[in-house]
Order: sequence, then C-alpha cells, then structure tokens
Amino acid sequence: MTTRNSAANTPTSEQQLRDAMVERLIELGAACSPRVVAAFRSVPRHLATPEADMAKAYDAEYAAVTKTDATGVDISSVSAARIQAMQIEQADIRPGMRVLEIGSGGVNAAYLSELVGDRGHVVTLDIDSDVTQRAKTFLNATGHRNVTVVIADGENGAPDHAPYERIIVTVQAADIPPAWIHQLTEGGRLVVPLRMRGMTRTVAFVRDGERLVSDGLELCGFVPMQGAGENRVRLAVLHDTEGEEIALRLDGHPEPDTEALRAALYTPRAEAWSGVTLAGDESNEHLDLWLTTALDNLPLMAAKPSARQRGLVASASPLGVPTLVDGDSFAYRTVRRTDDPDRFELGAIGHGPQGKAVAEHLAEEIRTWGAEHRGHHAHIEVDPAGTPDDRLPTGRVVDRPHTRITISWP
Repeated sequence: MTTRNSAANTPTSEQQLRDAMVERLIELGAACSPRVVAAFRSVPRHLATPEADMAKAYDAEYAAVTKTDATGVDISSVSAARIQAMQIEQADIRPGMRVLEIGSGGVNAAYLSELVGDRGHVVTLDIDSDVTQRAKTFLNATGHRNVTVVIADGENGAPDHAPYERIIVTVQAADIPPAWIHQLTEGGRLVVPLRMRGMTRTVAFVRDGERLVSDGLELCGFVPMQGAGENRVRLAVLHDTEGEEIALRLDGHPEPDTEALRAALYTPRAEAWSGVTLAGDESNEHLDLWLTTALDNLPLMAAKPSARQRGLVASASPLGVPTLVDGDSFAYRTVRRTDDPDRFELGAIGHGPQGKAVAEHLAEEIRTWGAEHRGHHAHIEVDPAGTPDDRLPTGRVVDRPHTRITISWP
C-alpha cells in the first residue's frame, strides 16, 4: 500500500464514515473485489473537498462540482464514489500496472495508486492547471508517491509515459482519439464515459489492433471533455418560463422544427402503452440504448423538475428522456403504475398533429425490445474513421471525426 493515512491513524468518526461509504458501495454492487474495497476504505477523500461537510464527502452518491464555466456548465468535479468504484471495477486493475487517468482531481488517482501498488505507476492529467494543482495538493496530503500529475489536453494522452495497460477517462467523451488507442497496450482496457447519440455509458473496451471491442457498460453521467476533443450537445428549447425549462438535447440528430415542436408541446397528450412492465428497482438503461439504436431521430428531452410538477411533462430525468421526433410532432418514453405496486408499464406520450402515431411507433419499439432484446446488453465496437461499412458490425453507426462507433445487439 502506498498511502500514508492508514486506518490505524485515522480519527474514529472519519473512519466510520469511510467504512459506511464502503458498505454502501458493496450494497450497490459498485465495489465488488476485495482490493477495490480496501482502496476505498483507505483513501481520505474528504481532503479533496474541504468546503463540503465530511459526512457529505463520504456519501456514495455525492459528486462535488469544483468548477463551472462562464455559462454555468459544470466542467470539473470529484465524481461520486459509486461512479469511481464502478469504473475502477470495469478497468480490472492489477498490481504493477501502468495506468493513465484522463481528467484529474486527485481522489481517483489515489485509488488507482493503491491498486497498482509500489511496483506500478499512475499518470493523471487534466487540461486545467487549477485542477492539476488541486490533484497535487491532495496527493501530497495523502502520501501517494507513485502518481505523476500532468497538465495536458487529454485528446493527446500522455505519450511521454506510455504505453499503458489501462486508461480510465473520467470526463464525458464523444469520440475516441487515436492517441488513446495507440498508447494502450494490445489487449489493454480503456474505460471511458462515451456519449453515443446523446446517451452516455461508461464502457470498458479491450484493444484489438486498431479497434476497440466492448466488455461491459454502465449508466453514468460526467462533465464534458474540454480542449481539442470537446463536442458538446446542442439544445433546442421548447419551453422556458420561470425556470420550467424543457429542451431537446441534440447530438448528431436532424435539425428539428423547433417552433412547430414548441407549439406541439401545448397540444393535448396522446398516450400509447406497450404492455411491457418493469420492476420498481429495474433500470431502463438498456431499453433506452436499444431505442436509440432502432430509431433515427431520438434526441433526449431534458426537463426541470418544476416542469413536471406543473404537469407540462409526465417524465423528467437529469440524463434526459428518449424522445422520438417526427416533423411537427414528438413522443417521449414514460411509465405508469400497474395493479402490482412494484411494477410499472412502459409507454409513450405524444404531442402534436401526429402525436398519437408517433407515440404508437415508440411503444412498438418498446415491445420489440421486450420481446427480443430484454436481458441482453448492447455490444459497442469502435473502428477508425474511414472503415468501410462492410467491415463494421450490423447495427447503429455513430460517425465521429476519429472513429466509427457501432451499437449492435444479440
């Protein structure tokens, strides 16, 4: 172990908070392996957010925003412990490895340091000198010495310290730069929050020559990448009154007729129900990824809670709700309670002249998922830009400047 803040020298209240966090991570299934559990039990993560209450710092779901840009968009944060543990488990880090972290802050690098041990090495980089300085301060305080902090644009990786057996990206990326693939050893793992048609999943990839093949994916949310690789979603605002904002997040989707959709929002609802149900604790993340694979024009609708409370929309999510757009009409995924209090039926709510037909179309794809793909995970493959179509898997192709990303299903 490389840390100098052992449990034996830790105040009881602090260690109790840390232990409680770890127990919660185990309950959530985010931390599974004994070495990951030990790492999260040993690092004093509260030192990275001195302005936050210590108990809050050890909340498994608490993400501390540490910097915003001029428009108020979060550009740096200390990710929630659950997300960090989930990504680290995806990476399958072993003693003696060389690991690159893209998107710094210090806490995650400390966990990685614990896992690679004294024979391994961690390089953590960020484009923002404020962030790297905070990382250095944290790592000096915790005594993790096998970490190199670099100020650089993550688009280029860290070639001076390459190659790496593992690369973990802790910012949302819309593309995979060639440097990440070339600096990764053959058979090495890249874990990255990859945005595909608006939907972000942290995907564990394995390098196979010039391509990457997925080996697991999880739902997540991260601040967007800055620098040369920046590629933010655009918003088409449908409603913005007294903080009740409703907008479509566009990520390579066709340009919508915003005025027509804005008018459609205020037309009566048309409902369509699929007959497909979910248990109360069952995630719809695989359904949503299936829908974006199957449907051409499916941006995410973001709505503030106040818009839902006033009845403007029936569903709202911080990550956005899949919304099928067809000209002057749209329909979004929703749920309703069934006679079984622990099950919910999936359906769609449509607005506009063709709202009923669009809602029925969305409900039909939900039925297709329920009959043919439920219980399966998507397969993600990343190939270099310019790869011919006949060399790609069958599925939804997302073209980016550096790569062609294919989402396919069993």
